[in-house]
Amino acid sequence: FWRLHRLFTQYQLPCTVFGVALALQKNPEAVMAMLDAGWEVASHGLRWIDYQHMSEEDEREHIRKAVEIHAEVVGERPLGFYQGKPSPNTRRLIMEEGGFLYDADSYADEIPYWVQYDGKSHLVVPYTLECNDMRFVTSSGFSDGEEFFTYLKDTFDVLYAEGATLPRMMSVGLHCRLVARPGRVSGLIKFFNYIKDFDDIWVCRRIDIATHWIKNHPS
Repeated sequence: FWRLHRLFTQYQLPCTVFGVALALQKNPEAVMAMLDAGWEVASHGLRWIDYQHMSEEDEREHIRKAVEIHAEVVGERPLGFYQGKPSPNTRRLIMEEGGFLYDADSYADEIPYWVQYDGKSHLVVPYTLECNDMRFVTSSGFSDGEEFFTYLKDTFDVLYAEGATLPRMMSVGLHCRLVARPGRVSGLIKFFNYIKDFDDIWVCRRIDIATHWIKNHPS
């Protein structure tokens, strides 16, 4: 965590942290560092488990507890939600819980989009499984930092070119235990150095994307 914290603060780049509620509770110093840096702390659920076959009642209670603990530890309730391993009920349950501006439990697009449920609109700000350091630990993934950088750069270049005429959003998924290893983080540093030369891009938190979309592209 601290290696990534130093890197993001050094480059003065904002970010969104998906915080598992029980992990946030056990790491108050890291939470304080996130808040001091101006990062968004969104909810990553109560625990990092697979909710696919959990009962609706149990998942509803997990979401309620996640919001409660998050508010106690962070000082305010989360506005974004990413279960990570959701069930067919997850989106409906967080809409019923209320108070969220968006969720990120989708990999379906490169721009935010609206969904409807029970007459209500809900914003989805998609996440990514490809520009994601989880691929360091998959068989068809990245073997070193250079491959990670190349994939991020190629993705950025295509989306930047398309962005001349279409709205485009690029997400990069990072985990302390993965990309922050010394032999891998060099690829992320190279990517930060690459994008800093562009003066017409917006590096921001997911909550900033959500509020921009709600204001400029309402449902």
